[in-house]
Parts: sequence; structure tokens; C-alpha cells
Amino acid sequence: MTAPVGVGFIGAGMISDTYLENLSSFPDVKVIIVGDINVERAKSQADKYGVPEHGTGDDVLAHPDVQVIVNLTLPATHAEISSQAIAAGKHVWSEKPIGLDRVGTQALLEQADAAGLRVGIAPDTVLGPGVQTAKRAIDRGIIGTPLFASTQMQYQGPDLFHPNPSFLFAKGAGPLLDMGPYYITALVNLFGPVAKVGALGLRGLEERTVKVGPDAGSVFPVEVPSTIQMLTAFESGQQAQSLFSNDSPLFRQGVFEVHGTEGTLVIPDPNMFEGRVAYVKPIAAMNGDSNSMEQEWIDVPQEGIVTGRGLGLLDMVRAIAEGREHRANGRLGYHVLDVMLSAEESAAAGGEFVSVESTVGAIPTMPDDFDPLASTL
Repeated sequence: MTAPVGVGFIGAGMISDTYLENLSSFPDVKVIIVGDINVERAKSQADKYGVPEHGTGDDVLAHPDVQVIVNLTLPATHAEISSQAIAAGKHVWSEKPIGLDRVGTQALLEQADAAGLRVGIAPDTVLGPGVQTAKRAIDRGIIGTPLFASTQMQYQGPDLFHPNPSFLFAKGAGPLLDMGPYYITALVNLFGPVAKVGALGLRGLEERTVKVGPDAGSVFPVEVPSTIQMLTAFESGQQAQSLFSNDSPLFRQGVFEVHGTEGTLVIPDPNMFEGRVAYVKPIAAMNGDSNSMEQEWIDVPQEGIVTGRGLGLLDMVRAIAEGREHRANGRLGYHVLDVMLSAEESAAAGGEFVSVESTVGAIPTMPDDFDPLASTL
């Protein structure tokens, strides 16, 4: 790896804005080309962010100066496009999920290993100062021994704002595979790999209506559960309960609590890079006075520089240069996918617990002095 590392985009949809904005500001990388099936859209994004070239996905794959490909295609094509990137001799960073099935995803990772190339996988929000500050606090014993976690993500669904929401209710998406990676990846960062899961699911509506954009009023089918409730058992003995819903009239997102023997820690929304980290200590005793039940929230100062999406790709290219494993790696992405597919299988079986066959090693904490804006390569 030499600086700046050449980066090419395949996919120029909504999510590309935040990636292009951040990666264009990191000195260790240089965005060279934006590609999309809609070449005019690729040109528009390239012009907007000062990227010198645009074209199709094939143009990105063939570009001699591109060392890393950012795969921002639809979930159904993530594994296919990532495989094409590896075949072209490029490292790849993919939006979540890494794939839609175990066999194809395992084949992708084996292909990358054989080629000596890296696969990075979103989300990298968990590498931001919010979750990482919380991780360091737990490691310091601020809440004693962690016992269990509670997470919630519930609202009416992305059809509230997305002009083309049908793919978010199709196979490979739904609230579990769309939003679950943020919460499950954060849980695995904190507790380690998952041993088994149990889940219940439902579809609040069989069809949904596009609410915004040029296709407003059109109807599309809901192919997957739009609400999933999940119980998770970790190899370490800890547990978690999680709700993912696109059927809730009540908007409640980013609820993430870790309860331990000596306190409860509130962690920021794992879909964000920053947020409040705070904890409470247990009540010593109740003497009948209502004031004895009051608990003081103690803030934990946030550590680290806030950036945004692209942080995981930056960690990957620096890891290649340093000869270490990157944090948001393909094995972690596969394990999170395996957990989610196991939860879908449990829900289809009426809640029966399903063992998660894959595992993953401990994810190193980000150094608090990791500076995305530094030139290190």
C-alpha cells in the first residue's frame, strides 16, 4: 500500500454521498472513479465530489489505479460484485450485509484468502468514538461484569423517506438484515461471538405503498418479516434481547443498554459514530423514601475523532500497510450474517433456538488516538 491508496466506487446511490464526502477528506486514500449502472448518476456524484473519472462498474473493475473497490450495490448483488472485485485483483469494502447466503459468502472469503486480498464489511459506525468509548469503559470495569444487553430499533419503516423502498422489504433486507448489522456487530464487538439465537417474526402488512418521490402511490410486496424479536446467547455466557421493527407507530431507535454486576451503561445508537455514553450505579438499598430510588447518570467523556462512513476502509488500508488484521473484516461480516440468517430460521420455526455455526475472534479496540485526517502511509 502506498499513499494515497486508489479507491473506486461501484454504486452511486443515496449512501454514496457520505462515503464520498469522508473518503475524499482522508489523506491516506484517493477516490479515482465512480461507477454505476446509471452512468449519468455516476457522473453526477463524481462531479459533486471532485472525483476525476466516472463510468460503469466494469470501468471501475478495470481501472489500473484502483486498489480498493467500495461496493455500494443492492444487497442481492453484494457478494457477486465483491467476487468480481477480488477476481480483478482489488481489495473490497462492501456495504452490509456481506452476502445473502452462507455458501456464497464463504466462497467469497475463500476466494479473497487465495488471492491474498482483503474483504472489509460495513458497518464501521461501531469503530467510531461512541461505541469505542463505551467498549473501553466496559473493559475498565465501569459496570463490573457485563451480564446482558437490551437493544431496540422500531419505527414505521424506510418507506417513510426512501423514494425506492421496495428492496428494503425484499429478501436480504427487512429490519433485521438492514438495521440488524449495526446492533449485532456492536454486540459482537462487546461480548464476542454468538452461540445461538431464538427469534419471532411477523409481517405487519403484506404490501406497502411508496410515500415519496416520483413513484409515490405505487405498491410493492413485503417479502420478509417486518418485525423481528430476538434473543441472543453469546459464547462468553452473556445474553441480549433485541427488537427490530418497521411496523411501530412509536419512533424509538438507537436504544442500546449493557447491564452489569456494578452498573448499567447506555451506549450511543450503533448506526451513528458518536453520542452520549453514560452509566448508573446500583441502588444501595430502599428505605421507603422515594428519593432512595433516584439514580444519577454519570457521563463518560467521548474519546476519539468523529468522522463517518469510510472509517473501516481506512482502518483496512492502514492494516494492510502494518501487516495486521483490520477490524471490520470479512469474517466478522460473515458471523453477523450467520447470526441474522439463524434468527430468520428460528422465526420461521416459531422461535426454536438455532445454533450459530460460525465464530470470530476478539475484535481489537480502536486506539483513542486513531486520526483519520493524518497522512500515515
